[in-house]
Amino acid sequence: MSVISQQESAGAMPDGLVVRPDGVFLDLRRLAPELTGAVDALFRSGYIVRGLDYPVLARALYGVGPELAPNAELLVRIGERVESFAPPRRALYRNVKIRDGEAEYFFEPIYLPPEEQEDGTLLPERPAQLDFDEFVADLWLKNVRFGIDVAAVRAALAAPKGERVAAARDLAPTPAQDARVVEVASELHRSDAPRQRADGTVDLTSFQNRFPQIKQGMRLLQKIPGKPGEPGRTVGGQLLPALQPADVDFQRLAGEGTLITRDAEGEFLVAAREGFLNVDPKSGQVALSDKIISRDGVSGRTTGNLELMGGFEEFGDVQELRDVNGSDITVHGDVFGNIHSSGGTIILGRNLVGGRAINVKGDIRVAGVASGAAIQTASGTVTIAGRAESCVISAPKVVIAEASNCEIFADEVQIELAVGCAVAGRNVEVQSAGPRKSSEMFVYVVVQDVSGHEAELAALQQQTAVQEAEIAAWRSEHDRLSALSEVRSYLTLAEKLRKGEIQLTPAQVPQLKKVAAAVAPHIKALGELLQSIRKAEDAIAGARTRRDELEALKRDAAARSSVRVMLVNGEVLVRILPLSEAVAANFMALPKEYKAMLRGPRLDSQTIFSGTAGTVSWHGAAPVEAAVG
Repeated sequence: MSVISQQESAGAMPDGLVVRPDGVFLDLRRLAPELTGAVDALFRSGYIVRGLDYPVLARALYGVGPELAPNAELLVRIGERVESFAPPRRALYRNVKIRDGEAEYFFEPIYLPPEEQEDGTLLPERPAQLDFDEFVADLWLKNVRFGIDVAAVRAALAAPKGERVAAARDLAPTPAQDARVVEVASELHRSDAPRQRADGTVDLTSFQNRFPQIKQGMRLLQKIPGKPGEPGRTVGGQLLPALQPADVDFQRLAGEGTLITRDAEGEFLVAAREGFLNVDPKSGQVALSDKIISRDGVSGRTTGNLELMGGFEEFGDVQELRDVNGSDITVHGDVFGNIHSSGGTIILGRNLVGGRAINVKGDIRVAGVASGAAIQTASGTVTIAGRAESCVISAPKVVIAEASNCEIFADEVQIELAVGCAVAGRNVEVQSAGPRKSSEMFVYVVVQDVSGHEAELAALQQQTAVQEAEIAAWRSEHDRLSALSEVRSYLTLAEKLRKGEIQLTPAQVPQLKKVAAAVAPHIKALGELLQSIRKAEDAIAGARTRRDELEALKRDAAARSSVRVMLVNGEVLVRILPLSEAVAANFMALPKEYKAMLRGPRLDSQTIFSGTAGTVSWHGAAPVEAAVG
């Protein structure tokens, strides 16, 4: 094998290859395809690079492998020298099998064929050794130019036994980094630490920040763009395209109250308004609204007791002994705890069992069953679409499909079926009513308590009689004094003087003054009597006006009340329940007070109906006897 000298190489080496006494170099000022062509031309011209540094060659040609050391000349050393690749040596190398991204070569013992020397000496067949530098050149000419496993090949070359080795492998493209969404606001994370009270103590039943409130303009999420992977290479050196990253549809995450912004810092999901954060667990959509939406239920493990400033929607259950305080509250699961709303509507999508639903101002709607519960609203309607059993219900208006063993107090009551209940209302309508085992069925029609009016009417009547007697006495005394001759004469003379019918001479004036002084006590008494009569007459007129008002109030109070029971099915007692306006309009009393009022003895109640069959239709404007059928 001959070595190429520096002078020979100057004219023989392809452009991009430099052969110097200190080694063989590639000129990095040229493009990689030009350098690949130079190496290809060298190998095809029957040369090899002795002392080849294959990783450096791969880096220079294909950009794969360790970084190259900085070089001011922009030359990279790939070997020691260039030598010829003699045909007898080339014949030692077998074919390579390329399949499934691998170049497989079978290393086995090889022999040089018999050879006759120039002097006639015959050299017999003898063992030969393959060479790594020749192996690389041979593979190159067989289109295996990249991915040679240097360690595996050198080990196979040194092994005494033959073996099949994957001499080179494709370089697969590296995985792409898909686009992703990251959180950029710490407020997105809830704090489940126990809430600290104002006095410094800790409330173990409540969490510190279960439902974070987001400020307008706050960045919530950021989209991190994807990055494609690095391209790969086949063993033939061809480029394998880089894998492209999967994108994220960032826009689909923008729900109500949010928007997408783009600036120099990136793409962000931003709060377009102030509100509570709601994240849909299925779609991942982020929304902001005045209503808090929870899907984990209310329990000691998930939320603790809740003190909320806005609306609240819960898709889970509210566990026993848990309190939810807020406004405009919706629970889609079962409620075993207590719901307190300062306004809006309480909507219970399933059942209320053993808990309470209290609304200061607004409706309460229960879609399922209410059992052993207290349901109260000061201003609104309680509607139970299913069944109410053993409940205390109070509201301006109550509408129930079926009630059993309940105490119900309202201004207006509508029940399809009531059994064993105590129902009180100003206007009561029950389709069917009857007892339930040991529970009696009571229906009370509330009328305004006018007992105070009756006492006031009696007092007015007595006062008027006294005043009329006084007026009669005062008139009699007035007539007596007016009939006295000196008084009558003085009054007649004074009237004529006032009208100018007569004129007094100067001599008569002292005489008139003398007469006036004599009758002055009588004249004063007459004036006082007339004033007392006028005051008494005004008082009587006022008393009569008040009497008429009280009579009208009595009539109106009765006319506003009514009761209808379409079907009496068992023992039913219907009574009048006189109440003051303050008591009749109080729908937020303690449940035990309604129980005492409706289940206790009522000695002041007038019976409208008592029986086991029939119907009841009574209106306060009609007599009781005529209204019962």
